[in-house]
Amino acid sequence: MSRSMPRDGGLLLQSCKRDINRRRFIATGAGGVVAGAMLSGPCGTAWAAKKTADSVHGPVKIVDIEVHQIKVDYLDWLHYELNHYYGPISRTIYVVHTNNGLYGLGEGSKEPPEVIEKYIGTSPFDWVGDETSIALAKAMYDLMGKLAGVPVYKLFGQRHRRWVPVGSWTVSTHPAQMADAVRNYAALGYRWMKYHLSPFENVFDQLDAMQEVAPEGFKVLFDLTRFHHYGHNPDLVERIAQYPIAGAFEDPLDTRDIDGYVDLRNRIRLPVIIHGSQLEYSYEVLRRAADGYIMGHHKLNVVMERAGLFASAGVPFMIQWVGGHITRAMTTHMQAAFRTATLPFHSDAETWKADVVNEPLEPINGFLRVPERPGLGVTLNREELERLTKNTPPEQPPYILKTRFQNGTMMYNIMSPKKSHFMVLPNRWRLIPLSFDAPVTSEYWDDDGSPEYKAMFKRLEAEEMVIEKG
Repeated sequence: MSRSMPRDGGLLLQSCKRDINRRRFIATGAGGVVAGAMLSGPCGTAWAAKKTADSVHGPVKIVDIEVHQIKVDYLDWLHYELNHYYGPISRTIYVVHTNNGLYGLGEGSKEPPEVIEKYIGTSPFDWVGDETSIALAKAMYDLMGKLAGVPVYKLFGQRHRRWVPVGSWTVSTHPAQMADAVRNYAALGYRWMKYHLSPFENVFDQLDAMQEVAPEGFKVLFDLTRFHHYGHNPDLVERIAQYPIAGAFEDPLDTRDIDGYVDLRNRIRLPVIIHGSQLEYSYEVLRRAADGYIMGHHKLNVVMERAGLFASAGVPFMIQWVGGHITRAMTTHMQAAFRTATLPFHSDAETWKADVVNEPLEPINGFLRVPERPGLGVTLNREELERLTKNTPPEQPPYILKTRFQNGTMMYNIMSPKKSHFMVLPNRWRLIPLSFDAPVTSEYWDDDGSPEYKAMFKRLEAEEMVIEKG
């Protein structure tokens, strides 16, 4: 059977040699600083870990990868809103076995068989700086740490912090429910909450409700998702920034508008965060377009490379990989090891009712303790894994989003989890300009079997959006 990957640490050795040659070529200047920061640490520590692992265990190969599809219920107090946005969400759990009886845990999206096959017969150390799979990279690092007898953060370099800030997440909904989210997350030990603003709810009504219940020091990260607010985004964020609960703004402008970001940073007192990058985190970082960055959904090799750039430039960032507590554990290790990974990170593990590990990472006053056990520091709960593979949360059928303006005007839209972005990015459907501060309230009109519902649903299927005088 042919393999596309070299064995016995071959990829790692080749990578280290390339890194050394690159550092010889880039010997001076900022590039040299970046190369040293992002390459010598992970390469050197991982190579040392492999030597330790080989001396203890001898050659280790991956012999089997279990693949389990699970669906987990949302927390009871979040279920109604999250299910109406997204419906039940599935994720894939990977249990990777080696020939010496160890297992490593990964999770994420479902990989095709040909990707999984690449890992069979290789050493976990062949996957340092994994460029292939976010989900399986977690399992590879879990195994590397267990084989070397060290926590995962030591595979990236020195630990820069023992406690890592973590945030919570919810969706934009009615002001009373937003207040409940602040209250509940604060009780669970969080001090930051992120949500995407939606033009179907008035952000200032939400702010008033959240501010009333927020404990001192609790902050909100407002994600504008690069949505062009029908008004003026800089003016909107300046007004939001007056609230004590306001903490930071994510993507208030199109990320290509570097000059606009530089100007906005000079206008408001709160941090401006960019999620993703049109220019691969290069020119805009050096221009100081943002106070910090979110690295979301990037493969591990990209995260490691950009971590060096952020360290060299002294720019804070966070890693946003969505998943359960396997993902949270991996991200905690990375946030501990990367010098400027100081922003509260998000994995959404706090939204689920259960998990497949025995040691969920829960915050104390907004911080997670970095695990010190070998590998990720979490172990598999086989019983929960088997239960969650059979779990069938209720599907969310399409429904009508009914929006009432203060003057009595009514707006109707069909909403379905299959087009969940509609709730925060309705501009994609090219229907009508909307804003985050319109005097509106919305409700979810579920199919109640009434003639009125059926008539409106049929009308919406033909017209897409209905607006009626009050």
